[in-house]
Amino acid sequence: MSTPFYVSPQQAMADRAEYARKGIARGRSVVVLQYTDGVVFVAENPSRALHKVSEIYDRIAFAAVGKYNEFENLRIGGVRYADLRGYTYDREDVTARGLANVYAQTLGTIFSSAAEKPYEVELIVAEVGNAPEEDQIYRLPHDGSIVDEHGSVAVGGNADQISSYLDQRHREGMTLGEALKLAVESLSRDTNGSERTLTAEQLEVATLDRTRPQQRKFKRILGRQLSRLLDEHGAGDGGKSADGDADAGDEAAADAGGAAGESGAPGAKSGKPDAGSGSSEGSESSEGTSDDA
Repeated sequence: MSTPFYVSPQQAMADRAEYARKGIARGRSVVVLQYTDGVVFVAENPSRALHKVSEIYDRIAFAAVGKYNEFENLRIGGVRYADLRGYTYDREDVTARGLANVYAQTLGTIFSSAAEKPYEVELIVAEVGNAPEEDQIYRLPHDGSIVDEHGSVAVGGNADQISSYLDQRHREGMTLGEALKLAVESLSRDTNGSERTLTAEQLEVATLDRTRPQQRKFKRILGRQLSRLLDEHGAGDGGKSADGDADAGDEAAADAGGAAGESGAPGAKSGKPDAGSGSSEGSESSEGTSDDA
């Protein structure tokens, strides 16, 4: 009878971490930056159906890179956690820190379990406050650790190079257009130092805007509105500028998409939750694939 091959726990954890990091690095990068009125999410994502950035609750959003089916399951779990906590207690009790702790426990348990492979995902959870100093951004690597970020953060792809670029150029008080320009410039840089041109069709952009009068602060920036922002600040070749009516139409479409396809957070202390939560889980999970995103 042969003796089972022995692998030290340290080596086993190192192998699992290397496996997860390689899977995450194959995905396209996501950049999150603070600006004057909130937090902007910019992802290189040509798909219009498989989102890498999503709403979780009133002031909380989620971004991820790696295996789509894995981080989509985590997103759905986050929506359920936020909806249940907001309905059981109060909307103010749903925070990015609480959600990050839930994700950290889940990722940590999966990473340390020898019975299954580690998740090939890296997450960002952000919450917009009433003032810039109250904004919260948390990065969660594959092993379940939590990193409190400030100003800017990048995950996936060549994240180290992008983070270094952002750290040198990001500043407080940036407008949305300036932050978007910086994010696109950072995503356009290849590992060899050359630059690519990213158009509006290749980008997924969303914001948590503290100035919105609605209780839900999440909004996608789509179509002509995104092209206009890119053109105004020279970030990519997004096409012609849009007039006011077209921009208004894009904003209405973004609001409608958020209401139908994102969390639909239920009103706490009411007789029953809203119907939005169910549509949130079905709209994107039905599109799930196991490809890297």
